[in-house]
Amino acid sequence: MQNDEEINILFIGDIIGKPGRLAVKALIGGLTEKYNPELIIANGENAAHGMGITPDIADFLFGLGIDVITTGNHIWDQKSIIPYIKSQFRLLRPANYPSLATGKGYGVFDLKSGRKAAVINLEGRVFMKGPSESPFMVAKGIIKEVCGEADAIIIDFHAEATSEKEALALYLDGEISAFLGTHTHVQTNDDAILPKGTAYITDVGMVGSRYSVLGTNKDIAIRRYLTGMPEKFIPEENNIVLNAVSITIDKKTKLSKNIQKIRINL
Repeated sequence: MQNDEEINILFIGDIIGKPGRLAVKALIGGLTEKYNPELIIANGENAAHGMGITPDIADFLFGLGIDVITTGNHIWDQKSIIPYIKSQFRLLRPANYPSLATGKGYGVFDLKSGRKAAVINLEGRVFMKGPSESPFMVAKGIIKEVCGEADAIIIDFHAEATSEKEALALYLDGEISAFLGTHTHVQTNDDAILPKGTAYITDVGMVGSRYSVLGTNKDIAIRRYLTGMPEKFIPEENNIVLNAVSITIDKKTKLSKNIQKIRINL
């Protein structure tokens, strides 16, 4: 049972297409019962057949009990999401995109206890193609804005380079509750509480096939490497694994007491 002085947060890694969505549907009840989260966050930027997210899919995930959906470099792949994100404040795009981009990159959300948590979505710049501003500077500005209102601050940093993730996490250590990496789809083994109290993991992982290439059908991915020819990616449907993390945050300090990796094979 959750201590009144703690806040539990559940973060689900990149959801890959229909197989990932169905896995979340099958497992979210058990996860909620076991970890008793006040807020459930999931990265949904690959939820539409591995490329972007649609309004119907976002509504489906919200209907499962997910409170906030973060995204990344595939957010605009499905054009139908552009008008939707204008009015759906629980769907975030990276906050360090140009200021005139549609949607918001962060928000402060009500928890079940009446407390509040800020969720910030950022995208890396190393090996990434997006026209993004410095995540270091943007993060600092947002943290300054929300720190007085939020009892916890969680960042989803959607980035390729391990070095960029580690550098930004250590730069923000002690100013945020949790720093969770996404995008590379492979759960890393470096979950830790940083020296000043921020929970950290380089990558939460994905909800997709463990015998795939980042959730994609392995035969298609291998052919692309062998031939150099373009071919449409298709999510692999078998041997699905759900990767996530559970974080326990101290209400008084707003810093983390624990981070626990979750890995469930279906």
